[in-house]
Amino acid sequence: MSAELRDLALEVGREAADLARRMRRDVEVAETKTSAVDVVTHADQAVERLVRERLLAARGDDSILGEEGDDHVGTSGVRWVVDPIDGTVNYLYGLPDCAVSIAAEVDGSVVAGAVVGIGLDAIYSAAVGEGAVRDGRPLRVRPVVPVPQRLVLTGFGYVAEVRAHQAERVARMLPLVRDVRRMGSCALDLCRVAEGAADAYVEEGPQVWDWSAAGLVLTEADGHFDVLAGTLRDAVPAAPERALVVGTPADGWASFVDLLEACGFLAAPRE
Repeated sequence: MSAELRDLALEVGREAADLARRMRRDVEVAETKTSAVDVVTHADQAVERLVRERLLAARGDDSILGEEGDDHVGTSGVRWVVDPIDGTVNYLYGLPDCAVSIAAEVDGSVVAGAVVGIGLDAIYSAAVGEGAVRDGRPLRVRPVVPVPQRLVLTGFGYVAEVRAHQAERVARMLPLVRDVRRMGSCALDLCRVAEGAADAYVEEGPQVWDWSAAGLVLTEADGHFDVLAGTLRDAVPAAPERALVVGTPADGWASFVDLLEACGFLAAPRE
């Protein structure tokens, strides 16, 4: 079943990315979300409508959770988690790092997913137990190197208090690693770790639609992915307790988590 769900995610994701490319010629901001700089374009809305229509046409009893629309509650035990354009600000500015992300959960666990580049010519996909591929080529994480030699990808939110908190932790980490990159798409960043183009990813605050598909791609490429308890509540009391998104090669997980603890990313253990 997971392979069938992956194939459907790929089919719908390709069509959705094509629509996003066509609409990019006259991209317009439709509204804002968490702040004045956290934008939603008309393309975000149109792409999500298309994805919902195609998924429900193929599997009418499934549930759908999308970033830009209301939840659709089904009865099958399968839930689709959709980000129509991950990296919307990049999309707005004509930068390449943006993608359609579609994941399938069965009884709460992600079993299949696809991340289809909009500005990048890259299609990532995975199904539980089937491995992960980019454009049909099997993916494998990089061999683990010492922490000071690791290239770390990260991101920043669009609320000032969140961004300040994230920047403070990243500033502590920067002298301790090879370098830090901020590309602008959580989904594509996790896929880059999966294909060996980076050594780790960390960001506190991405939502489930940002990482569901890409987290599985990384896991199926011999990586380790999890959402941990971070320290964002120190700055934003209403933040979720577990919102620290982390991905690394499996063999490098423990040492990277040690680094995150030393830099103040991880919440202190609760008694």
